[in-house]
Amino acid sequence: MSNSVGMPGDITRRQMLRRIGLTALVAGPGAGLLSACATGGGSGTAATTSAAPSAGGAISAANPFGVAADAPLEVVIFKGGLGDSYATEVHEPLYKKAFPKATVKHVATQQIAQTLQPRFAGGDVPDMIANSGTDLMDNGALQQEGQLLELTELWDAPSIDDPAKKVRDTVAPGTVESGLIDGKPYLMNYVFSAYGLWYDSALFEKNGWTPPKTFEEFKAFCEKAKAAGITPFAYAGKNASYYAYWMILISAAKIEGNQLLVDIDNLADGVWKRDSVKQSAAAWAEIGKYMDKSFEGLIHTDVQTRQNQGKIALYPSGSWLENEQKSQTPKEFKYALTPTPSVTAADKLPFEAIRAAAGEAYIVPAKAKNPKGGLEYLRIMLSREGARGFTEKSGNITVVTGAADGLDLSPGNASLSAAQTAAGSNIVTRSDFENWYKELETDLRKHTNALMFGRISADEFCEKMQKAADKTKADSSITKQNRTV
Repeated sequence: MSNSVGMPGDITRRQMLRRIGLTALVAGPGAGLLSACATGGGSGTAATTSAAPSAGGAISAANPFGVAADAPLEVVIFKGGLGDSYATEVHEPLYKKAFPKATVKHVATQQIAQTLQPRFAGGDVPDMIANSGTDLMDNGALQQEGQLLELTELWDAPSIDDPAKKVRDTVAPGTVESGLIDGKPYLMNYVFSAYGLWYDSALFEKNGWTPPKTFEEFKAFCEKAKAAGITPFAYAGKNASYYAYWMILISAAKIEGNQLLVDIDNLADGVWKRDSVKQSAAAWAEIGKYMDKSFEGLIHTDVQTRQNQGKIALYPSGSWLENEQKSQTPKEFKYALTPTPSVTAADKLPFEAIRAAAGEAYIVPAKAKNPKGGLEYLRIMLSREGARGFTEKSGNITVVTGAADGLDLSPGNASLSAAQTAAGSNIVTRSDFENWYKELETDLRKHTNALMFGRISADEFCEKMQKAADKTKADSSITKQNRTV
């Protein structure tokens, strides 16, 4: 996951602008435009070219932000893997239905920063942006420059479906927190992704297998799969060992609770030597014994294709897997997700708990002409009708709880939706050290492979990881982060 908690360290104004993608406009005649835009004052073109924000409308139960009925709305959508029909055919028509006098301008692009950088410099920004893709703008830098609207008002607004509930109470746990910058919500992350063990439900049904719920059942299952000539569990050691370390961390968090992941991120003393980590590492090392050593030299697509060929039973990954493999997947193959098995009978989180995360950030510029309309557009997206329409058009599940129930989903998405419902509030949270401390993450990949392919024990794994964490903590050249939730 990307770091949604805050900005690492102190950075200069020029560094900030470079991260937003505006440095091309810093020097030369346009510098005055940027200065006026960034500071919210000054004279020059920016003050005269940007239209004044629209006057508000009457606040009511149906219009909690007080959107002006005839205020134009402009949305900019990243047109990538999700497409943009969810906006043009679902969300924008719903907005027009609520505000028939308003005009809605739709801009679709694959170059978000390139398209919007001159507009931010000139003070002429849209009202809502899907900030995604390889050319996305740096949300942390935008927030530091005062360019993002805080979204507390959105999350505390009444839900369209049930005005007795706040919007924040209708989404998956962790959604609001995933959009925090400097402790406040600025991003509306919309797409729900889950991590666990993926399998072919048709293969399991054919063999009379059920996914294991405990590690004792897991080892028994491995023997059955092995006897059938199928590798019970595998991952790609060459480029996807993080798929395996996710499983170790998920299991450890189930044993101890999510505070473990917070402490790992915060480089807490001795955290890698805790019993929860040792127990998890030992459990997964037992499963690693069923993998052929050759898997350490394979990349993820090699292993995923082998699973599509019926040669691998369980594969650790995220919910993007089905879509990523669609060109390789036979018609009879039916993707399904099962949570990581329980390690002990005393695990703090139940078997049904899954690691889940919200992604794909949507933002409202603070200096938009119709920011209230931008907020209402996001509220519409977070309605059941808006979320169901998004899933139908994009093929992806949203963070809106239960919105996909009853839809004709792909096998993988149907399984994901069922897992989301079964998990309820039992969600294993994110880990941020992966993005904060790259050398530590690289060490974790290396030691995970050594553990899973039998070169080190669980105790040695914990010793090596604690040593790597201590080294990171002691290195004064590395800016330290702090996670509170």
